[in-house]
Amino acid sequence: MSKFDDKYMRMAAIWAGNSYCKRRQVGALLVKDRMIISDGYNGTPSGFENICEDENGVTKPYVLHAEANAISKVAKSANSADGATLYVTASPCVECAKLIIQSGIKRVVYRDEYRLTDGIDLLRRAGIEVERIDVEE
Repeated sequence: MSKFDDKYMRMAAIWAGNSYCKRRQVGALLVKDRMIISDGYNGTPSGFENICEDENGVTKPYVLHAEANAISKVAKSANSADGATLYVTASPCVECAKLIIQSGIKRVVYRDEYRLTDGIDLLRRAGIEVERIDVEE
């Protein structure tokens, strides 16, 4: 664990507060060479209403996860995620794990365990370093 892991995870947790989602707010930071190169939180795509759940409280299928938002954002910039560390407040799902692998991220640090572990399992299978840390808020 790096001495900065705790601080970046706290920042990701603060960033999660930007989410309009009611069920769960998730934040993510992409860090490379101790510099934040991208950030994201879960929510609807640009130009959509900022409502993540339907009238039954179910998350809408087009809501983007925090990791996907951070990776998409870095793709639109001059930066590269290759070799970066992703800090995310909840463990990645399998769909986000595929994006993480393809983007060249080498390390994933997360705080909250998700009920499904297939995303974490896939990351480890791909040789990506995965670490869960507890952060006091």
